Amino acid sequence: MKTAIVWFKTDLRLLDNEALVKAIAQSDQVVPVYCFDEAQFETTTYGFNKTGNYRAQFLLESVQDLDANLRKLGSGLVVLKGKPEEEIAKIVLQYRAQKVFAKREVAYEEKQTEKKVQDALFKLRCELETFSTSTLYHAEDLPFSIKDIPDVFTSFRKKTEFDATIRPIFEVPTAITSPEIAPMEIPSWKDLDLKKPKKESRAAIQFKGGETAALNRLHYYFFETKQLSVYKETRNGMVGADYSSKFSAWLAMGCISPRAIYDQIKKYEKENGANDSTYWLVFELLWRDFFRFMFKKYQTKFFLYTGIQPEKPISKKASESALSQWINGKTDSDFINANMLELKKTGFMSNRGRQNVASYFCNELQMDWRMGAAYFESQLIDYDVCSNWGNWAYLAGVGNDPRKHRYFNIEKQAKDYDKDGEFRKLWLLEN
Repeated sequence: MKTAIVWFKTDLRLLDNEALVKAIAQSDQVVPVYCFDEAQFETTTYGFNKTGNYRAQFLLESVQDLDANLRKLGSGLVVLKGKPEEEIAKIVLQYRAQKVFAKREVAYEEKQTEKKVQDALFKLRCELETFSTSTLYHAEDLPFSIKDIPDVFTSFRKKTEFDATIRPIFEVPTAITSPEIAPMEIPSWKDLDLKKPKKESRAAIQFKGGETAALNRLHYYFFETKQLSVYKETRNGMVGADYSSKFSAWLAMGCISPRAIYDQIKKYEKENGANDSTYWLVFELLWRDFFRFMFKKYQTKFFLYTGIQPEKPISKKASESALSQWINGKTDSDFINANMLELKKTGFMSNRGRQNVASYFCNELQMDWRMGAAYFESQLIDYDVCSNWGNWAYLAGVGNDPRKHRYFNIEKQAKDYDKDGEFRKLWLLEN
């Protein structure tokens, strides 16, 4: 009997999951597995938890939802904790699996883990097959090789939109044949050495992990409220659930794929008409693709102080007090403080807020941008390695920004985007 393992990572979904579909097609039975990688719960060199409380909660909810959805199809999720190269190998031996199917990684640490798993499986005569499941456009369909991808987004976008097509989605399997899988046991907060975060009534949205919540949010934002039709006008908002799609957390954990969102945008446009706003959400998904392809192109460079730029920028000072003031919303700027308090208390911040606090960190505080990126990594529910480090490098002037030094006038930004001070009142009055 041919048995395959499906190793779920940041692709915690059934809809549009090529690894799962191919595993079912090529095997007699499938064992879905998720491994809580101990390396993801360590303290980084910058002194922050790699995975903070908010992202951990979203992950736990996403894993539980995946298990529930798998069980409806006759399967279930085997949950492991430890080093993936050891734990996946044990499961392969236990089920005598011939092949492991998984999502293909692009960032350095994730690729290192993938390689360790592949090496461990090779010793067991078990193959690891990976699939690109995280982007709107498939890397093989781009009009250029990875090494030749333009470093400027506009050039990349124009040529890609003109010359490449988006592949259709993989539908949800109708059934999955699996050996009997015991009820799932997920790690406790104590196991992860974290604390369950308190609910914050001021949060822009109460995120809930999992594919079920992702599809509900998409249906609400597109078809119930038709907010998609005004997305371009409202996306720079700062208060409330509906000024933007808020898909980022589910995209980051892979509870929904960019192609599944695109598929529904096309359906929405047929029913309600296409406009600048419906296009703009595709445009944002393309930005997300761009950073993933940049990581494929430049690999470790996005984690260097100099980023992908050849010349070394002026050395930045490290100040524990300035870092603490920034994190805790105690800087000289009430606009920065309000945004940082929202992040600290909810694990989320608007796109407009992120650009401003990053600019402030790099330009006003003159700090090493990687420290700010590492804090975001720990704190953000929607942390995605490529988008986070790519955007921080961009704002620090060492990434893909053709202007090289993007400086935000914080006071002007506050006047433009929080004209009546509604956002600042919300976050500063109780503090």
